[in-house]
Amino acid sequence: MKNITVVGVGYVGLVTGACFADLGNRVVALDISEAKIENLKKGIMPIYEPGLAELVARNVKANRLSFTTSYSEALKDAEFVFIAVGTPEGVDGEADLKYVRMAAETIAKTMEHSLIIVNKSTVPVGTGDWVADIVRENQPSPIEFSVVSCPEFLREGSALADFLTPDRTVLGSEDQEAAERVAQLHLPLRAPIVVTDLRTAEMIKYASNAFLATRISFINEIANICEALGADVKEVARGMGFDKRIGHHFLEAGIGYGGSCFPKDVKALAYMAQVHGKHPQLLQAVMDINAYQRKHVLLKVHELLGKLEGRSIALLGLAFKQNTDDMREAPSITIAEYLHEHGAEVRGYDPVAMDVAQGIMPFMVMMKNSYELAQGADALVVVTPWNEFMQLDMQRIKDSMRTPVLIDGRNLYDPATMRRVGFEYRGIGRGYNGAALE
Repeated sequence: MKNITVVGVGYVGLVTGACFADLGNRVVALDISEAKIENLKKGIMPIYEPGLAELVARNVKANRLSFTTSYSEALKDAEFVFIAVGTPEGVDGEADLKYVRMAAETIAKTMEHSLIIVNKSTVPVGTGDWVADIVRENQPSPIEFSVVSCPEFLREGSALADFLTPDRTVLGSEDQEAAERVAQLHLPLRAPIVVTDLRTAEMIKYASNAFLATRISFINEIANICEALGADVKEVARGMGFDKRIGHHFLEAGIGYGGSCFPKDVKALAYMAQVHGKHPQLLQAVMDINAYQRKHVLLKVHELLGKLEGRSIALLGLAFKQNTDDMREAPSITIAEYLHEHGAEVRGYDPVAMDVAQGIMPFMVMMKNSYELAQGADALVVVTPWNEFMQLDMQRIKDSMRTPVLIDGRNLYDPATMRRVGFEYRGIGRGYNGAALE
């Protein structure tokens, strides 16, 4: 059993702390937000993640996981301190490291014995060296420490499985002994461990997310071409994916990526490149295509309804992806704001994200379920691919709508089937102008 402190009880920090506790370690999770800590002590989660509340409760009951706002309490017995605070997007797309700085400074001023400080947050290349400098400069008296980079690769909606059954663990440090000790923490996960230097580990995280975002934008570009040529992008992606050099993952055309990682990380990597005199043309194209996909959906709404003033548009799903309540960079925001600005009534339904969404989009009329959402609507726009949406009685949905227009932004439904039901259907890259689907 190791003593671990996790600084930050947001998405990454809470999942990391709970999972390390479940592996048998003693974990203290720290946050400067008294409200968050008090809620966690009561079992109230700050985020929605399947299985997380149960995991936290189990480990709190077993006295392996506790919560505090006190650095001195959290660091008292710590061997490892994971920094898992937010790194929001700055003015020019750079990562804002103010919370990382605050954590590093406070750790330095509070620590009373040797520590291994682990950067878990997604941070720009060179941050590990910067954190080490901050700690040295803020220590009242010199105490030995090491800095290790251990970037997270968690997907919202499947974060627990991603932590406990990872594809790999990436570690970077100039102190090989410290890297080995952090590696020991991850051995129970039985996954490959990549040990490298600090900057390379930090770059692996950005390069990985940028590549996945590129795949999404690539298939969306292909989808838009498919529409012009009458081909079906779902079949195109399926045929491509059987090639072992390509694979099937991240080849689902739709409204584009959102969330807290891909948009921020691609911008941050492009910013780093530009600052150092490089020209990230591919990264810029990835971002441009992603932004266009929201407009592409709105063009379909205009195509079928004409003017939007006085129309009632229903958004099926609001979170940026299924199995989360995260609204950060959610496509629904861009779509809803445009519709509202052009005089439409905007309705919304999401299984878990409506409370968060209402705070962002107070003009939106929230509905209790999918059927209430569709009642009297002029168009239904599928925004988030929740599993429950695939089980809807689409005949009932169609019959309740004022105008049976279905914009399938996630390609959940079969075009031919939806047309037989009576919808005016538009998907993303489904070749609806081609004779094969008529």
